[in-house]
Amino acid sequence: MAIYDYRTEELTNFSCEKNQKLYKEGLAKVRGYLGKKYPLIINGERIFTDRFIKSLNPANHKEVIGEIAQAGIKEAELAMDSALKAFEIWKKTNPKVRADVLFKAANIMKRRKHELSALMTLEAGKPWPEADADTAEAIDFLEYYGRQMLNLERIDDVVLSRRDIERNEYRYIPLGVGAVIAPWNFPLAILTGMTSAAIVAGNTVLLKPASTTQVIAFKLLEILEEAGMPKGVVNFIPGRGSETGDFIVKHPKTRFISFTGSKQVGLQIYEEAAKVVKGQIWLKRVIAEMGGKDAILVDDNIDTELAADSIVKSAFGFSGQKCSACSRAIIHENVYDEVVRLIKEKTEKIRVGNPEDFNNNMGPVNDSLAFKKINEYIEIGKTEGKLLTGGTSSDETGYFINPTVFIDVDPMARLMQEEIFGPVLAVTKVKSFKEGLDVVNNTEYGLTGAVISQAREHLEMAREDFHVGNLYFNRKCTGAIVGYQPFGGFNMSGTDSKAGGPDYLILHMQGKTISEAL
Repeated sequence: MAIYDYRTEELTNFSCEKNQKLYKEGLAKVRGYLGKKYPLIINGERIFTDRFIKSLNPANHKEVIGEIAQAGIKEAELAMDSALKAFEIWKKTNPKVRADVLFKAANIMKRRKHELSALMTLEAGKPWPEADADTAEAIDFLEYYGRQMLNLERIDDVVLSRRDIERNEYRYIPLGVGAVIAPWNFPLAILTGMTSAAIVAGNTVLLKPASTTQVIAFKLLEILEEAGMPKGVVNFIPGRGSETGDFIVKHPKTRFISFTGSKQVGLQIYEEAAKVVKGQIWLKRVIAEMGGKDAILVDDNIDTELAADSIVKSAFGFSGQKCSACSRAIIHENVYDEVVRLIKEKTEKIRVGNPEDFNNNMGPVNDSLAFKKINEYIEIGKTEGKLLTGGTSSDETGYFINPTVFIDVDPMARLMQEEIFGPVLAVTKVKSFKEGLDVVNNTEYGLTGAVISQAREHLEMAREDFHVGNLYFNRKCTGAIVGYQPFGGFNMSGTDSKAGGPDYLILHMQGKTISEAL
């Protein structure tokens, strides 16, 4: 099965009444198991501890999605022992068998698509299209990485042999036990991508999901088990970052850490992983994606509707809680007023509310901590720019913040430099395209960005000088597609890994050369 057989999962057309009915059935099914208690999964065994955390609906924080047992040091050590034992068998399992687990998991996800998406609507506050895209991306990761693993098995000709002297062979072998520390904003897609890449390459995993989306993470484990994953290959150990997370990062038997999350936590993991501790015989590898401060640069003489639409969709899709979200709009002075007018018009048409209702375009932010942080930045924005629209919020029922836009913001203001991770957009004016590029590149991040321009020379200039890992022309800066737009950034946005790309699996393996004399 070659990589070119790969096709992306089709997104659901919700203008079709039949699909709306199916999604509502998914919501009803999820509501049928709300409040259930979930165990750890170590070596395939269900383990309940005496400590639980409640996963709450961010659109209605009195509603409990589920209660999940939390791992401590004892359970994390047990999981490590399980992963080490499973690795000795899994690393020698035929890659075709490992890939087949992913393909079967993808088919199970397809059958349960609306249930999984509906669960993310309730647990993560995702509107229907955002949740549907999350599930589709998870399926894509399984399909893509399975095929990529099969292709990597066919690399016999990448090194040369010397006729009548020696036969040379080059192969990839697994690393060992990996710690997968996943985020809450793509609680199925990124979790699935990180985990499936690790295991299809022959590694075993200690999986610590984000604290606010642990029920959907448990569902992934159920799917992998149903698909035939052996016991101990993935061990589900939710727990405190300062306890369980810290333990698995520092453990001498941890071979690599795959992390997606904030810059602060990513830097801490990177620092701890660099320290060689007693009993450690390798240098730990870190695969990290740590966020961004993404910009859309708008040139002169452009389609102002396209520019404003791209900015608003990039800024406020999933309440701005994407590492790829547009949080800076950098606009040429000649079209500034018109684009700003359209941004205001389009932003004020966004309907904010409980995402269970299909008619609501934007749901809540993640939790009380996110609500507090974003509101603090809104207050900062009031001192750094002019409030164009929004700026209001309520946490009475859920954590709702109206989409907020500040204009006339200085390029070096905090609102233009610091990652907010919420529905807040800062807009600044520039006198030329070259000045705009300078502003684009003046942060410590380098994840995504977009250019709206009709000038070929400016697009080519941006192609060379817009320093981000994912650059888009004349479209929004969110929505990278697995296998088509490998995703990952530069600078403080991470370790330059490209999820959903041709070299991502190799990060989870090491090369071995074998030479036999003839």
